[in-house]
Amino acid sequence: MALTKKGEFWYGTTSGDTQAELRSYSVANRHEAVRFAASKCDCGCRTFALQTDEEAGVAIRTCTDCGQEHLMGDSADHLEQAAPEAHECVCENEVFELMSGVSVYEGTHDVRWYYIACRCVECNLVGVFADWKCEAGDAAAFLAKV
Repeated sequence: MALTKKGEFWYGTTSGDTQAELRSYSVANRHEAVRFAASKCDCGCRTFALQTDEEAGVAIRTCTDCGQEHLMGDSADHLEQAAPEAHECVCENEVFELMSGVSVYEGTHDVRWYYIACRCVECNLVGVFADWKCEAGDAAAFLAKV
């Protein structure tokens, strides 16, 4: 399915739809995401609750199957000063598929900006729920931890 706009929000059914919305958002933010990764738990599950603190640069996903918490990207480096808050969809659901994207500094593979997009598993809303400037080094290594 392609992205569909209903009112002020976008909806989709695939990770490709979520990635497309993330890319569009990042272009409007003037730090275009060029590398992407979908979150997947060690148990194989792809749905999570999400907590973030954009000021501290921290994101935590909690698997809906096994309950494992996972610090995303370089969040472990910033956890001490963080106060993460849970995300909720406009439909009040708190379970999402997650897609991360990063922009990089020109001519490098170093992360410049981090985006976390979500697709609600209840109503299919897609959107970027968190983003921040991020000096995390190599994009591939960073995205391997989302």
